[in-house]
Amino acid sequence: MAFALFSPIFGIPPIEHILKEEFSLSHAQTSLIYSGPVLMIAVISLPAGILTDRIGIRKAAGIGAIILAIGSVLRLTANNPQSLIAFSFIYGVGVGWVFPNLPKLVSLWAPKHRAVSITAIYTVALYVGPALALAITVPVMLATTGTYQVAFLLWSIPAIIAAVMWWILVREPTSQEPPSENRVNNITKLRTVFSNANVWLLSIIAFFYFFFYYTWSGWAPTLLISKGASASLAGLISSITIWVGIPIVFLMPRLNTKLGLRKPFLWGPAVACIIASLVVVRIGLSATWLPMVMVGIADGAIIVTLLILLVEIVDVKLVGIATGVVWAISHGGGFIGPIIGGNILDTTGNLNLSYIILAIICSALVAVAFKLPETGPKASRISTVESTNY
Repeated sequence: MAFALFSPIFGIPPIEHILKEEFSLSHAQTSLIYSGPVLMIAVISLPAGILTDRIGIRKAAGIGAIILAIGSVLRLTANNPQSLIAFSFIYGVGVGWVFPNLPKLVSLWAPKHRAVSITAIYTVALYVGPALALAITVPVMLATTGTYQVAFLLWSIPAIIAAVMWWILVREPTSQEPPSENRVNNITKLRTVFSNANVWLLSIIAFFYFFFYYTWSGWAPTLLISKGASASLAGLISSITIWVGIPIVFLMPRLNTKLGLRKPFLWGPAVACIIASLVVVRIGLSATWLPMVMVGIADGAIIVTLLILLVEIVDVKLVGIATGVVWAISHGGGFIGPIIGGNILDTTGNLNLSYIILAIICSALVAVAFKLPETGPKASRISTVESTNY
């Protein structure tokens, strides 16, 4: 399921130039095919989480899997821009429906001593799917009919398999709370979460992060093609960012624990993203792997730290609702960023200004990160020393 979630999204950037010509679209319009599903994560994730509490996680995630598969397959039948964008949004509804349920599935199915390893498995799948989509979409197309429908078909297959296997194999967890209790508690939990200033600060940080990440990933192949890369090479180089992020996701929790602080793993990677954004538009094609690696390391550090902070800034009973709120707000950035990049490309003919904006966004992330209270194990020790010095 995790592998199927984001593969269809990241199969779009390598063939953006093909879709633009095939459907007579502007770059901004083409970006809707890529970022539209991200918007659906923002719109659907919180209601989907509440619906899950009412009908049970097997049915809720299973319905999301069906919508995911249907939306992916429907893209094959699109014969005009409107239908292609609409079908991409339907697929996005499935993503927004399933994505927030993955952590909850682990908590309900897995004993505590296995939860970390199972989370690692589906996290790797969340990375491998997009990385493969960037790297192999164009080569697979060229090896067959060479049409964009091959790409849509390729990334529909995992979603179809996941939906079929889900309804055949999955059973309802026995450890769920009674739905009636969840209905009563959700309103109270929402009020508590919305009144927590730290949740809003984390949401703003995550908004800036997803603005950067989806814009960087969505337009990287186009930028590399403008530097002289073939479509296949552009997709492969762009995928470096995600491949590098996989080991970082496993390494970062240990580094977080060893340092005992959280905020440096937000502002430090953001500074690296500022440098990468300013450098990537000025260097030659042969050196572009370096900023891709920098962003990959930063991506793994930031996403892991966000997940850790979600557990630390609210009571454990509010983590689910808080995650839904933060994800809903933050993925709005993942929708807006690529569209701004497309409009800039349509207006100026290049992406230079887009990457300057990304540097500004990451600078804002650094500023807000310093406003967030430190929650790491060493935070209280630092506060004590500062108080004594004062």
